[in-house]
Amino acid sequence: MKIRICLFAIFLSGLSYSQDAHLSMYDAAPLFLNPALTGVVDGDFRVHGQYRTQWKSVNFKPYTSALISFDMPIKKWGFGVQINNFRAGAGNFNVLQGLLSAAYYIPLNKNKTHILNFGLQGGVTQKSLEYQLLSFNNQYTLNNGGQFDQTIVSNENFGAQSKFIPMLNASALYYYSKAQSRLNPFIGVSVFNLTQPNESFFGRESKLPLRMYTHIGTRINITELFYVIPKVLIMNQKKFHEQTYAIEAGYFLKGSGAYVLAGVIVRAKDAMIATLGVRKDQFIVKLAYDFNISSLTATSKSKGGFELSFTYVHKKKKPIDYKVCPRL
Repeated sequence: MKIRICLFAIFLSGLSYSQDAHLSMYDAAPLFLNPALTGVVDGDFRVHGQYRTQWKSVNFKPYTSALISFDMPIKKWGFGVQINNFRAGAGNFNVLQGLLSAAYYIPLNKNKTHILNFGLQGGVTQKSLEYQLLSFNNQYTLNNGGQFDQTIVSNENFGAQSKFIPMLNASALYYYSKAQSRLNPFIGVSVFNLTQPNESFFGRESKLPLRMYTHIGTRINITELFYVIPKVLIMNQKKFHEQTYAIEAGYFLKGSGAYVLAGVIVRAKDAMIATLGVRKDQFIVKLAYDFNISSLTATSKSKGGFELSFTYVHKKKKPIDYKVCPRL
């Protein structure tokens, strides 16, 4: 009972002081991380899908995140589209987003190894809630030893069950693209929710706060067959602050013609994530599992959630020579 009340309190606080959904394998989804990555791909086009489920250990209805994106380069431009869907809790709180992205590529030197990209992303978000499925404090009764009775009027005044809000995001990205280099550093900054739209279901003002991502790292080519990528992601949204530290390694198996990918991600005071994947030809598949290390550990038994990502890059036989993607 206490857990149910606690989870609902968290849900209500999310309506008043929202924190956007995020992913553990954040850089597997380029348009979700940084719109300036739109079209930054060594190929004709890229299709990406990602799915995440979490908190099944503490809630009978786990939280889910899903997205799919498509992007392609056209000379110095990149264009893309992304659809996201996030669902949470017993009330089926759902966030559905449709976003269009555009990015512009600027080489900073003649060899086109130092690259600066700018990105812009816009669209619409639909937020919906089946509040009839929720239980409220004044529906609690002492009958039968104490229980929630949803036949009792909740006296909660929801102004709407569904709401559409505009979205506008912007970003910048620098990377060093020379493939033969020992180091390929990169740094990017993204700012989301630039219009700070009102997202309240209660008919009062509740603006969606600005969300900022800063991500930095470098690919280190140890040998021709082995590389590592240490990286950091810092996220800020109003009073929320989150730091993520990660390292990913890739090893090329000559016999199979594929890279084996493995990594560890630490989200400070929240989770430790193990990742495993493979990259072969135009395909990249990754799987991650979150081990909860937050104050919820006693209830979650350290169980977090699964995350799966799939990327397909369609390449021409003749490689594109006007842009090289950042070696993330």
